[in-house]
Amino acid sequence: MLDSQRISEAVAKLYDAYPFPPEPLLDEPPPGYNWRWNWLTAYAFCTGQKPTRQDVRILDAGCGTGVGTEYLVHLNPEAAVTGIDLSAGALAVARERCQKSGATRVEFHHLSLFDAAQLPGEFDLINCVGVLHHTPDPVGGIQALAKKLAPGGLLHVFVYGELGRWEIKLMQEAIALLQGDRRGDYKDGVAVGRQLFSALPENNRLRQREQDRWSWENQRDECFADMYVHPQEIDYNIDTVFELIEASGLEFVGLSNPHVWDLNRLVGTAPELLERARNLSDRQRYRLIELLDPSAITHYEFFLARPPLEKQDWQDDDMLLRAVPEPSPCLENWRDSPQFFNQDYQLVKLEEAPWRFMVACGEAQGQKTVGELLDSLTATLADVRSLQHQNLILLTPAP
Repeated sequence: MLDSQRISEAVAKLYDAYPFPPEPLLDEPPPGYNWRWNWLTAYAFCTGQKPTRQDVRILDAGCGTGVGTEYLVHLNPEAAVTGIDLSAGALAVARERCQKSGATRVEFHHLSLFDAAQLPGEFDLINCVGVLHHTPDPVGGIQALAKKLAPGGLLHVFVYGELGRWEIKLMQEAIALLQGDRRGDYKDGVAVGRQLFSALPENNRLRQREQDRWSWENQRDECFADMYVHPQEIDYNIDTVFELIEASGLEFVGLSNPHVWDLNRLVGTAPELLERARNLSDRQRYRLIELLDPSAITHYEFFLARPPLEKQDWQDDDMLLRAVPEPSPCLENWRDSPQFFNQDYQLVKLEEAPWRFMVACGEAQGQKTVGELLDSLTATLADVRSLQHQNLILLTPAP
């Protein structure tokens, strides 16, 4: 086993050779959105309400070539954004990317997660996607980030799942065996891996999984190298994920892809099984889902928070009537039709009354309360709660 310094050096060498992610540099803001990187929608998802301020500090921890950093700047126009990474080569691309697209409210530092203490102050939102599992000490890494999180702040984490990456782990080991003493020569590793996939029978499980799930993105050598010849990777299951979470000392807020963790999508036709599952804890239910659908669990993405984090469930009618609603900023074409894409790019179709309420929210531009809007519409408080629960509207409590 490599020691920590040698692991970090090997990881930096990989990303210097293959800067990642390899998305093209643009002369304009990047298309689309990721609601987890938008302070308004991330905060509303975690708390049920819109944050009171938008002039926040955001840290992209392990920013790579700045793909996520660029979004963080453009999606949060009042925020000050910082990106850190241990690869000088990747940081050079990140700086160029953000400068080219006008994402100028950002500063970059050549630091690893473990050096986060060198940054001044605390951060309201920390984004750490695809990084901790490539470190020699994920627990130390998440603890270092936790220390930089402001009270009431959010940490979004993405780590790999072992069950959905089973075939990847086998191919990683096969490539390493064939490389022998050339392991660490990442270009040779990519060449060996591509030869292997080409030579394997078409019905081979590893080849089929690559073709069905990963081949489109792995056309690019940067993606192939990141997946198959990475010098350091730790994969998780739900139990080890929660061990990592508990070690952070932060509060678990929730998984940020909850539709994946809905047992109804797997056994919804068997109400007796759903009834049995009601006796399970959340962690047991998550474990059941990954056991039943292992290929779907390629990763875990979740929010943690440093208390106090005030939450609102909107069960009080009077409080809901006095709240100010507005449409989520991470929606597309919702004004044109009651059928549109939600923040997860999934198609939703609303009934006429709740859709008209959403349109009225947009027209009011945050100047009317729920009660004032309902006075002239046929929508109900139940409709409003449903829209908020689906993350289609944001609610600001009355002062």
